[in-house]
Amino acid sequence: QVQLVESGGGLVQAGDSLRLSCQASGRTFSTIAMAWFRQAPGKEREFVSVINLTTGMTSYSASVKDRFTVSRDNAKNTMYLQMNSLKVEDTAVYYCTASPSGSYSVAQYYTYWGPGTQVSVSS
Repeated sequence: QVQLVESGGGLVQAGDSLRLSCQASGRTFSTIAMAWFRQAPGKEREFVSVINLTTGMTSYSASVKDRFTVSRDNAKNTMYLQMNSLKVEDTAVYYCTASPSGSYSVAQYYTYWGPGTQVSVSS
């Protein structure tokens, strides 16, 4: 099992920045990729970004590309999401997730999930 805990969410104004963290514990050696998803009220959970923990390769959704940056510190078993130029439409609960099999942009392929952290962006 892998346990995930997100932190760093909060209430900011449009144009501000936030950095989210995801701390992993447990059988982290079995994890190949970690990702961020988000879910706004009344909407489905959507892919934000993924990083391969071995190669460092990353992928982003079109809505956050060039504004968000995902990174990881393998020594600390921690993944980060630097969010710049935040928009009102970025408001959502952000979830950290991990996969033992590969890097995906589809939530159903992920095995482990954190409880989420709220990001609220005001105009």
